[in-house]
Amino acid sequence: MRGLYAIVDVKTLAARGIDPLAFAGAVLAARPAALQLRAKELQARELLAMLRALAPMCHGVKVPLVANDRADLAVLAGCDMVHVGQDDIAVDLVHRIAPTLPVGVSTHDAKQLAAALDARPAYVAYGPVYATATKIDASPVVGVDGLREAYATARARGIPLVAIGGISLDRAAEIAPHCDAAAVIADLVSTDMREVTEKARALHAALSRSHVGAVA
Repeated sequence: MRGLYAIVDVKTLAARGIDPLAFAGAVLAARPAALQLRAKELQARELLAMLRALAPMCHGVKVPLVANDRADLAVLAGCDMVHVGQDDIAVDLVHRIAPTLPVGVSTHDAKQLAAALDARPAYVAYGPVYATATKIDASPVVGVDGLREAYATARARGIPLVAIGGISLDRAAEIAPHCDAAAVIADLVSTDMREVTEKARALHAALSRSHVGAVA
């Protein structure tokens, strides 16, 4: 996993009147490293329907689809991975529920990172690297130095690391050497779908550079 880890955040898109599926299609035109659907406000039935609509779109361009939080819905929708946070279901429990479903996990400090790496997830996310406006209860900023240390730790364990929190195109060059991929929400958003694709392509290219020693 290298480059842009694009997040389709339904709440953020709704505030701009943007259709999530149209937005996802525009992002997928850039062939990012992965696409995650984040829709915490949706009921299970609505979330499942959206994941099922996204699955063929992602698979048609060979981009992994990641469900947020819900391992059960990830399996039902044919997702490639599920992502869990510190307050969600534990990685080992996901492995019991869905033994073949790869899991990514968010971490925000060295202790959480160490525990996550011990669980052998498909990848770890680490941050926020910068302040972020898309998460109200965000953890303290770790900065680029904190990201660099976390990346060295994850790389030594052979697990990819995704930078999270406040990532934008103008910051991509600064963090690219210190992560395998980076999650982006706000900097992708536009009501012009052609602009979304252009932004996604630029971010994916910038974040794919400087990966000496990166984990495949």
